[in-house]
Amino acid sequence: MDPVGEKAIRASFVNCSKGEASRINLPVGLAGLPWQDLDFLGWRDPGAPDRSYLVAPRGDGLVGVTLRVPQGVRRSFTKTTVCSVCMTGHPGSGVSLLAARRAGPSGRQGNTVGTYLCADLACSLYVRGRKRSQLAGRHEETLPLEARIERTVRNLDEFLDKVMDPG
Repeated sequence: MDPVGEKAIRASFVNCSKGEASRINLPVGLAGLPWQDLDFLGWRDPGAPDRSYLVAPRGDGLVGVTLRVPQGVRRSFTKTTVCSVCMTGHPGSGVSLLAARRAGPSGRQGNTVGTYLCADLACSLYVRGRKRSQLAGRHEETLPLEARIERTVRNLDEFLDKVMDPG
């Protein structure tokens, strides 16, 4: 992913208002991020731990989505320890169920799409081995790195397609 500035990040959000996007707490140290290793930019809001954000390159631009831990979901409870995007296994609370409000009228009516993601949204770094899961006896994949990256991007694209689907 190419480096992205604050203005482009805020303009990319498809499932919140411009006012909401202007109030999002952006990650600290944008310039120092390992952009060459990122398939998307993801971060948790340190001031509101139930909120997360994800910005990904799509087509000729960026698509950003706001994410939340669904109401009524206990933080310590998750049905899986594997991220649905990068397929990395994590122990305990290393995977979070996150919900994105759908874009457009459907989202304004309260419809959401959920998925299990790495709690720290560092999928790209896990796939590339730049960050390690704390899972003891981690399963090593035989799939080549490029294929794992392609799978991660494809899984993220499928999730973003659901968020942007008007149905």
